[in-house]
Amino acid sequence: MTKTLRQRVLAGELLVGCFLKTPAPQVVEILGHASLDFVVIDQEHAPIDIGQMDILALAGRAAGLPLISRRWGSGTDWIAPLLDLGLDGVMVPHVVSADAAEAVCDAVRFARGKRGLSPSPRAGNYGGMTIADYRTASDARSLAVVQIEDVEALEHLDAIAAIADVDMLFIGPADLSQSMGVAFPSAALDAEIERIIAAATAAGKAVGLFVGSAEQVAPWHAKGVTVFVCGSDQSLLRQGAARLAAVAHAGSATTA
Repeated sequence: MTKTLRQRVLAGELLVGCFLKTPAPQVVEILGHASLDFVVIDQEHAPIDIGQMDILALAGRAAGLPLISRRWGSGTDWIAPLLDLGLDGVMVPHVVSADAAEAVCDAVRFARGKRGLSPSPRAGNYGGMTIADYRTASDARSLAVVQIEDVEALEHLDAIAAIADVDMLFIGPADLSQSMGVAFPSAALDAEIERIIAAATAAGKAVGLFVGSAEQVAPWHAKGVTVFVCGSDQSLLRQGAARLAAVAHAGSATTA
């Protein structure tokens, strides 16, 4: 049986994905064919609504590509509808306290008794699963990721990491550097990233990190990060197109 994304995360596998900012099912299909381990749909920084999420979730299922979502806002009422669509989990930005992390887990896990329960959506096979089976399957599959990207969160790392239902601490280096008032990249930022890694590792939690290039994966993996989000569909397209243009024009110049 194929492992779920959550099982692979909890097993400490090296996993690499990217953000998705273009709400087109064809892009999900292409990224699936590219053998990425997962994709994070970036509702925080791209105009993607719930109807578009429905179509992207269908595409992810068809392509066999695990999808999770990241969305703006301090509330958690957006989480359950996305899990109902069949997403594999959520990544919640700017979690700064244990209370905030607990609220995320309340919205993800049926076992906590606060998430609205119905097996009627796609995730429950449109009513084809019993309530008991749906509860068990969803709680086993749904990945709960909290983003650490604020100075305030650094003072509560141990408490956040200690929450049993938190699966991963994901580091947002750009926002963290802004919150710290330091450059990105910088030695000061790297020191705090390593501090987050240490706290998560001590609590037995996975650590994720956004990186701008594949070359950054190996050194951070050696320091304990196992889950990487590298760029986005748009940055990959832009970089590929820019490289094509540069190489083509350079070749033309040398033969002119």
